[in-house]
Amino acid sequence: MSFPTVRMRRLRGSEALRRLVRETRLGRDDLVLPLFAVPGSGVRQPVASMPGVERLSVDQIAEEAKRVADLGIPAVILFGIPDAKDARGSGADAADGIVQRAVAAARRAAPDLCVMTDVCLCEYTDHGHCGLLEGETVANDPTLARLAATAVSHARAGADVVAPSDMMDGRVAAIRAALDAAHFESVPILAYAAKYASAYYGPFREAAESTPAFGDRRGYQMDPPNQREALREMQLDLDEGADVLMVKPALPYLDVLAEARRRFDVPLAAYHVSGEYAMLMAAAERGWLDGPRAMLEALVSIKRAGADFILTYAAKDVAARLP
Repeated sequence: MSFPTVRMRRLRGSEALRRLVRETRLGRDDLVLPLFAVPGSGVRQPVASMPGVERLSVDQIAEEAKRVADLGIPAVILFGIPDAKDARGSGADAADGIVQRAVAAARRAAPDLCVMTDVCLCEYTDHGHCGLLEGETVANDPTLARLAATAVSHARAGADVVAPSDMMDGRVAAIRAALDAAHFESVPILAYAAKYASAYYGPFREAAESTPAFGDRRGYQMDPPNQREALREMQLDLDEGADVLMVKPALPYLDVLAEARRRFDVPLAAYHVSGEYAMLMAAAERGWLDGPRAMLEALVSIKRAGADFILTYAAKDVAARLP
């Protein structure tokens, strides 16, 4: 049958009807808020390129964790900017490191909040790369031990989930083995499985002070034109023991996310990254977009493509607006 018998507009006539037949639903349970921990006390430093985002001292991380939990958001993911950096990223696995202290503070402040941690060296190395160097080459295998030690230190501090974002080959297996050997068998690994060498990370690098001192990360992060390679990366991470897979960035790679959803029967995450967030916020500030509607539409598209949950800097604002 066709028009006039079939009228697709019949079920669009009111908000109540639209809610009843809505196919994709975004809720607070789908959101994870990234937080940046910095040294000091009482520190709330706005990130110029990310309106509404601040770098927070550990005491303020605790306050933010309580706010997040009160909004009904189930999880945060922590990034850290240490007091000092060196070639091996010594602060990454320090027992009293910035993320380790932030984890403990968040756990005390909001015991029911899921605290995730980013596992990488880029925020801790003086050269800004995600691993140890041999000359000007990031050395894959020597980096694995540093990543594994970092993950274990986060688990000791109380992290619920560790999330390696470095894109070294074999990192998931190394981290899983180290966690198990340290009796953290129950700590899951959220693998940044398909992390692309993207132009959308700029604002994050300002916030995390992690811009490479030379070169770029295209030698270890994925080439943006490649989808089949991403699916192979995901399968390898699953084989090595990953519990959750992530696609990063989200909006430019919805096709990768959708194909992963078809192929893998495991939880999938997507990172709505700093550049995606900053673009929408900048357009909204200029009056070019209805900011809240555009942000919600972007996140719904990520959920529709197959993400079980979304890491987004808009989590608090979106959660406050959801019914």
